[in-house]
Amino acid sequence: MVKATNKLRLFDPNPAALEALRGSQIVVTLGIRNEDLPGLAASQAAVESWFAINVQPYLNGVVFGYISVGNEVIPGSLGNYVLPVMQFLQNILIARNLANVKVTTVVPANVLGTSYPPSAGAFTVEASNVMVDILKFLSAQKTPLMINVYPYFAYASDTVSVHLDYAQFTATGIVVQDGALGYSNLFDAIVDAFYSAMERAGVAEVNVAVSETGWPSAGNGELTTPSLAATYNKNFIQHILVKNGTPKIPNINIEGFIFALFNENQKPVGVEQNFGLFFPDKTPVYPLFTPQVSK
Repeated sequence: MVKATNKLRLFDPNPAALEALRGSQIVVTLGIRNEDLPGLAASQAAVESWFAINVQPYLNGVVFGYISVGNEVIPGSLGNYVLPVMQFLQNILIARNLANVKVTTVVPANVLGTSYPPSAGAFTVEASNVMVDILKFLSAQKTPLMINVYPYFAYASDTVSVHLDYAQFTATGIVVQDGALGYSNLFDAIVDAFYSAMERAGVAEVNVAVSETGWPSAGNGELTTPSLAATYNKNFIQHILVKNGTPKIPNINIEGFIFALFNENQKPVGVEQNFGLFFPDKTPVYPLFTPQVSK
């Protein structure tokens, strides 16, 4: 039986969460808040101060895997601040000999202007210049680009053209033929659209990590049930842990994070509030992980 590895993504440097993770050996992806990017991009000193407050105190006991500079700010007005902050952070990591910590950013699917078929993947005109420079940085550091991949939203927006089995990894054969490549699930198709976009942008030697994926358990009628959410997330875990890669880039390990650990308790009827694996009271929304029985 394949096992999920112990990794966790924090969207911001919450001191209580970081203290709780101390000594856990859970590999943490730590996010920089979007609203902090303009100030941090102003100088190396600003990023040094951020690092001293939010990372340095936890280096003894917390395992940091990535620091993600912003979440889904490209395309958008904050996108131009991402690369300077990445470069400043990299300077700090080099100076402190922290080669195991990688700097990246998180982009949404709408950074792609074209995503179908996967081989036609291309960045939007607005995002293209920013993305090329960021990809060159990531390529030089051998660090993946973090992408948010949500087959649910594609399915929910067009249930006629996008079949449920294609969105949930349950199709038994090829659903989309793209030249010589065949796709049996939408997840791979979206990931390969990103690979095609990077190739088309002239920076093809960057891997991807899936910073968010998931399926809501409520909020949109019969499209969002605990059973569907469990099916998608179980199949996603199995899909990435076998390390078969994608039709375009086979036999590679793609890291992935399920969004989210907890349902939000503000508006429980909405889709966005129901991606969690657990309710706010820590009871599971549906069973996902098989308990390990000691013998």
